[in-house]
Amino acid sequence: MRRLFLSFLLPFVGIAMAVAQVGQHRSDFSVGFNGGMMFSNVGFMPEVPQDMHQGLTGGFSLRYTSEKYFNSICAIVAEVNYAQVGWKERILTPNDEPVINATTGQAESYQRDMTYLQVPVLARMGWGRERRGVQFFVQAGPQVGFFLNEKTQMNFPWDSRTPVYADGSGRTSSVIAQDTMSVQRKVDYGIAAGLGLEFSLKNVGHFLVEGRYYYGLGDIFRNSKRDYFGRSNLNNICVKLTYLFDITKTKNSNIK
Repeated sequence: MRRLFLSFLLPFVGIAMAVAQVGQHRSDFSVGFNGGMMFSNVGFMPEVPQDMHQGLTGGFSLRYTSEKYFNSICAIVAEVNYAQVGWKERILTPNDEPVINATTGQAESYQRDMTYLQVPVLARMGWGRERRGVQFFVQAGPQVGFFLNEKTQMNFPWDSRTPVYADGSGRTSSVIAQDTMSVQRKVDYGIAAGLGLEFSLKNVGHFLVEGRYYYGLGDIFRNSKRDYFGRSNLNNICVKLTYLFDITKTKNSNIK
């Protein structure tokens, strides 16, 4: 059994040694800040019709570049971001027309704004120039979010909301429990992945533009059999700009 294990392990050791020999060492550490737009919704089950909620995001960025393997530049990226997420309900009749509230005479609208402190840690692969020029990159990894606060924007009294009538008029969706529920789970977690372009200028820094998607694996409401929602996970798309400046750089004149 021991010989079988060693014979199984040996090829992987050989691959690891080959990688170590091929890879070019880097020790570049950069810090900076980022900001952008956040487009989000909540994956409710039972389903709630929604449009994309819009908010802002911004924070601090760290990056450590450890190796160039063939043409791939390997790095770890971490961020601490203030993010505005939530959901915006699509309140329509069966004919896809706005629902007019009988009390206000206005089309009913409801939006929940939630603020999180988000901390993604991403593995990054880049292809292109490191010090001067353009680099394409992809990155992915886990993200944890810590709930800070929430507020509701609605333009009608809750007691006078338009229900779903038996004749098919009024609201299309009868799911309204979420409108009166506060966030119950204060820690969110999931997977983030993005891609973008980096523009580097020697002695100036790095300018990045990125699109990123986040899929929440946790729920904002409890989801046991006794609870109303079986799922209530956050999803968002972020378009952001980042500026990084180098704290330490690898001393190698061959790095372009």
